[in-house]
Amino acid sequence: MKTAEIPAKKPITIKFQRTAIFGYVGLLILMPLWMFVFAPREGHSNGFIFAVYILPLLFPLKGIIQDKAYTYAWANFIVMLYFIHGLTLLWVAQDELVWVLLELLFASAMFIGCTYYARHRGQELGLKIRKLKDDLAEEKAAHEHEKTD
Repeated sequence: MKTAEIPAKKPITIKFQRTAIFGYVGLLILMPLWMFVFAPREGHSNGFIFAVYILPLLFPLKGIIQDKAYTYAWANFIVMLYFIHGLTLLWVAQDELVWVLLELLFASAMFIGCTYYARHRGQELGLKIRKLKDDLAEEKAAHEHEKTD
């Protein structure tokens, strides 16, 4: 049995993957350092800080290591937490501006990189999201075919 060859990545796809990984690794390093070392949160347990600020970043780790385009796509839902966190702190924590700007930089890089990497890699692999109108047309044709039988 012959296995299908996995298409090589185009340079633009590699560029977006590197951008995504830059943002992802940046957040993975920044958040624990910020939350536990440089500006620990008073009034919150370490477990709470870990669960809210670090654990969500670990969910896509396996898929990113395995280079799954789908993981890059859904990782954007997770990175939005850091985007919202950073934008909120822009208004309420001026004393942590450097950390906030780093968080927004990494979150933006991850979001842009993940979005376009998933798109380009998906196209290279022939993965497509079917359009609803195509699904409905197929259902209608199948239903009409059943009526005529």
